[in-house]
Amino acid sequence: MLYLLHLLHFILQALDPFLVPICLVCAWMSVLMVAWSLWGAVRSGVARAQVMHQIPCTGCQFFTNDYRLKCTVRPQIANTEKAIACSDYCAKQNPFSMPPH
Repeated sequence: MLYLLHLLHFILQALDPFLVPICLVCAWMSVLMVAWSLWGAVRSGVARAQVMHQIPCTGCQFFTNDYRLKCTVRPQIANTEKAIACSDYCAKQNPFSMPPH
């Protein structure tokens, strides 16, 4: 057992000059991996937000803004990505605008 401790002590003494650079590289690699992960999350979030902003439901006259029945024509796809190409979309009419003659 004592021989094993002497051997371990000898190995640690031999590695001592290399431990600081190895730890420095490991620390910077950890920082870079966290930064890369955050960048990927932000990029993914922006891409998802761009897709979600293409959903036209809130500008449709059939949209009720009620959680029980969001759309009177196609409630199963209301406020989902499937609604981006909704064939029943009809823009809201301004009730205060004058009708065309």
